[in-house]
Amino acid sequence: MALPPFLCGLLLSLVMPVLAVAAQAADDNSYPTEARADYVFACMATNGQTQEALRRCSCSIDVIASVLPYDRFEDAETVLRMRRSTGGYLAETFRSALSNGMVRDFEEAQAEAEIRCF
Repeated sequence: MALPPFLCGLLLSLVMPVLAVAAQAADDNSYPTEARADYVFACMATNGQTQEALRRCSCSIDVIASVLPYDRFEDAETVLRMRRSTGGYLAETFRSALSNGMVRDFEEAQAEAEIRCF
């Protein structure tokens, strides 16, 4: 027995949002637990070691994960670490237009997380 066309359309309109949410959740989970935990620990060190800070910092990394793919997050984190830990000509390597773009994308994701979570 075939379903009437209007019923097929109705079922499809109900199923598509669920599939879209599932796909987004799969993308959000591409961040390893260790990376999420490192971010939350650093965030909490900055914002206080409270339950409220834990909630907000966890929200923050979830928002970042929904906006920025993990490989771009990792690249930006590497650039920022190298800028802090190296000096001289090596530090200048991490201040190129490409590196600045990576950091800018990360900072935009953090700004979005700040708006949504704090």
